[in-house]
Amino acid sequence: MTAGEYEAWMSAELVHYAADLAGSGAFDEAEAQRQAEQQHRELLPDGRATPHMHLLRVLDDRGEPVGVLWVGPHPRKAGAGWVWDVEIDEAHRGRGHGRAAMLAAEEIARSEGWAELGLNVFGPNRRAKALYDSLGYEVVSTSMTKPLSPG
Repeated sequence: MTAGEYEAWMSAELVHYAADLAGSGAFDEAEAQRQAEQQHRELLPDGRATPHMHLLRVLDDRGEPVGVLWVGPHPRKAGAGWVWDVEIDEAHRGRGHGRAAMLAAEEIARSEGWAELGLNVFGPNRRAKALYDSLGYEVVSTSMTKPLSPG
């Protein structure tokens, strides 16, 4: 990812991640934006030059960018990697780019010497969950919420 691509991605990433956080019900929109900004500052203190953080553009078979892959160390588990973001542009989904990105993430993890690779997927993202299931990822925890109507 070039410096210019990084800046554009970071702007969009913060908006997208804040929306996911707010959509999960964990935070209101303002707090979700603050959380997204804080987490990204902590995870990428040196931007795209942060050691062991791999920020890559996903390319189609013609070399055109169709998405982003961000892989780095697991947040809590030594010797493991974490897929922080994999996003394929809407117009290019369903063509195998997500699968290719995840297989690339596994290669990155192996090259880093990580024994496993984890990720988080928000509940409504059924398409991503199906992809991860097909690649052999297993659920290790589930967080659930039930909205309640006023009593």
